Amino acid sequence: MNFNLLIDNLTNPALLFFMLGIIAVYLKSDLEIPANSSKFISLYLLFAIGFKGGQELSHETFTSEIGWSMLFGIFISLIIPLYTFFILRKKLTVFNSGAIAAAYGSVSAVTFVTAVSYLETQNLSLHGHMVAIMALMESPAIIIGLLLISLFNKEESETINKSTVIKHSFTNGSVLLILGSLFIGFVANAQQAEGIKPFTNDLFKGFLAIFLLDMGITTGQKLKAFFSFGWFPLLFAIFIPIFNGCVVAMLSSFITPDISNRFIFAILAASASYIAVPAAMKISVPRANPGLFLPMALAVTFPINITIGMPIYFLIVQNT
Repeated sequence: MNFNLLIDNLTNPALLFFMLGIIAVYLKSDLEIPANSSKFISLYLLFAIGFKGGQELSHETFTSEIGWSMLFGIFISLIIPLYTFFILRKKLTVFNSGAIAAAYGSVSAVTFVTAVSYLETQNLSLHGHMVAIMALMESPAIIIGLLLISLFNKEESETINKSTVIKHSFTNGSVLLILGSLFIGFVANAQQAEGIKPFTNDLFKGFLAIFLLDMGITTGQKLKAFFSFGWFPLLFAIFIPIFNGCVVAMLSSFITPDISNRFIFAILAASASYIAVPAAMKISVPRANPGLFLPMALAVTFPINITIGMPIYFLIVQNT
């Protein structure tokens, strides 16, 4: 069973396109996805997952389990940056530690989307409230990361505009789009929503494959510079996400018995943001090095999660 799950994930077309992107870079190919097309596809993925989640949410009854699940998601996004910051401080500056801690406490929408696709291969479906939980988990980690930098930064000259970054963390395009799509899917007339179902459902996996090809190209371009930072960031980016995912996969059994919800919780805990957090840090903490935290999240943690992470988390939620 373990071996079959791993093989199924490694032969997923979306993952294979991701690997193709990395190979293209190392072959010095001129293959690229135009920036405007890449942005459109990322917006499409967020729109589709939000809208489908809203539609599912409209069929759900709000229960205490959903309420506890939302609180659990926020708790995860608060606690992960707290403990990872102090691990990172042993080797890195306060600015890089805060930025990386925020990235690993926040979530990756693309990893979430890939996890939803993985659930479908296991004949399981996503529950709509998990989309809302993913969106809720974007901002708290950013705020905690910035507060930690403020508390432990000894340089008077380096100040952080907290109000700007807090506003940005809630109005970030990816957060706004997925929350907006979730709300629209929730209130939309079911019969009318059927009209766009071919766009939100049938095209989804094809767009995901092309997007992961683009992610593979971006990853390949950043890997070489990343290795100049030594072994610590690499080991952190491999083991901390797997640790987070495994622990949350087990703890989630106290919140919900549903396998698909528990799997999504594990993925959210294991993933690292490479869209919302880098955008926030660029504005607020320019001394945090994007050449460090971006490759950690995108070039190491992301492929680790979609190759070996997902089968591990799925096995844990099945057996605990």
